[in-house]
Amino acid sequence: MEVRAAGARPFSTVLPAGTTGAQLGRGVTVCVRALPSSTSTSVSSAIPSYEEGELERPRYAGDDPVSRFVSSLIAIKPLFNVMKVAARQVLIGTAEKNGVSWRGMSDEILASDVYAEKELVENKSVVYPDYYLQEFHAYEEGNLSWKAASEVAPATLSMMLRAIPTAQSPAEASQILRGGWLQAINDHHDMHSGGLGVSTVLDVGCSIGESTRALADWFPSAHVTGLDLSPYFLAVAQHMEKQRAAAGVESARRISWVHANGECTGLPAASFDVVSLAFVIHECPQSAIRGLLKEAFRILKPGGTVALTDNSPKSKIIQNLPPAIFTLMKSTEPWMDEYFTFDLDGEMEKIGFSNVKSILTDPRHRTVTGTVPSH
Repeated sequence: MEVRAAGARPFSTVLPAGTTGAQLGRGVTVCVRALPSSTSTSVSSAIPSYEEGELERPRYAGDDPVSRFVSSLIAIKPLFNVMKVAARQVLIGTAEKNGVSWRGMSDEILASDVYAEKELVENKSVVYPDYYLQEFHAYEEGNLSWKAASEVAPATLSMMLRAIPTAQSPAEASQILRGGWLQAINDHHDMHSGGLGVSTVLDVGCSIGESTRALADWFPSAHVTGLDLSPYFLAVAQHMEKQRAAAGVESARRISWVHANGECTGLPAASFDVVSLAFVIHECPQSAIRGLLKEAFRILKPGGTVALTDNSPKSKIIQNLPPAIFTLMKSTEPWMDEYFTFDLDGEMEKIGFSNVKSILTDPRHRTVTGTVPSH
């Protein structure tokens, strides 16, 4: 199945076998509109305009009385246990109602030879920060488990479907959500890099590599590195990429994986043209967000672009979520309050990024871009 717009630059969303109903399966390619690399058109002309809410952030975040009440409910352990199960069922239900076989996709990963990949990709010297060892996303081990890693693909599709409720299929939801993010990176880099090409891209917090593959397809001349703290996620990413390489997918040869902390990657300074963090920082305390931004600044070349896409505090849809749904979200996201109260644009400017710009790239998510100045 292929969805293509005029003048499209393709990127691939590979969905494991077992995705049914919406006629989705292995090798699905979603193509989105792109501007030629020489174009200097503003972002607003290429990305649809989405409506912001009236508030700076949702009422259920920060020190608002409603937020404190929700947090007090989550602090009650028996109630919290019920909430996290309910939150998980919301995601599973959304996926399966739209033809995504949550259990089938997970079972396929767990029945594969993915376990050997963990031994190949894992860096035994990695020290996990305390915040990463907490329970979240309804998994007691957080991202450090095979169960979590095996469910990333269907959970991502479910998230996209919930973010783009008008989409007729997971493929269309992916096209809209990833297309806006990639277009924002493209436009910002084209406008502010001073002619710097894109030959090296780092995808921080790459999970199982869905965003990494999208970046590799969008920037066909670039080598793309996916970096994550979870060796389980990276094992799935590497397993999937070997399957793609065996099937002759060209972009698979331009992707590599690194098990490291995004705050201290160990990668050379000024070595990347683009650093992307897709749906990462809402899972981090503010101290870690600052660390990620500082490390991105260090490893980007002068003229390089950083791009962070995540939930938008100003999204009208997020601000108007029913209390029950927002409560369920907070029950699986321990750092949500810190994220929604963090001045991302201001912190980026303090660190030294120029041309900082935030734009809604779909109804629920913003992409914030910035440039490392040339000296």
